[in-house]
Amino acid sequence: MKRLLIAATLITPFITTLAHAGDDAMLGEARKVASELPPKLLAVLKGEIEKSGPEGAIPVCKDMAPKMGGEVFKQTGWKIKRVSLKVRNEARAIPDDWEKAALEDFDKRAAAGESPAQLEKGETIGNEYRYVKALPVQALCLNCHGPVDQISPAVKSVLDQHYPNDRATGYSVGQIRGAISVRKPL
Repeated sequence: MKRLLIAATLITPFITTLAHAGDDAMLGEARKVASELPPKLLAVLKGEIEKSGPEGAIPVCKDMAPKMGGEVFKQTGWKIKRVSLKVRNEARAIPDDWEKAALEDFDKRAAAGESPAQLEKGETIGNEYRYVKALPVQALCLNCHGPVDQISPAVKSVLDQHYPNDRATGYSVGQIRGAISVRKPL
């Protein structure tokens, strides 16, 4: 019995170190995956705004972003989506309990002075690794997510058509619009 206790005492720190190293590796991989989609989406969004105005670019966020996320999954095995506490797309952006808790924590931390661009959370939950990174509002986002009285009538009309229960307005630059959420089975 004494040998078993000694062996367990010696092995436990080693196992803990391996688990921590595994989480660090997963965190790095999750960060990489999560950081690839937003700039690609932003580039497509800017191009569409130049071509057809903000109202014509709404399908980029609605349709193209999920397709781009599907491509990321095919290439990496990471499921990726955008979530928010103020949902626009009820079919795709409602956070689960873990994501909601992370978003609420991000809001508290941002209110306490932390930079929204630096807010993230990653951890192993059951048999998968989960990661979320805050998505701060950029000036371009205000076309559709800014104060309601500053959104053009054309944009309001398209938003009303696609999102009758839209709650994703009233933001200013730098606020947390939501988060990019990635997960992968272990």
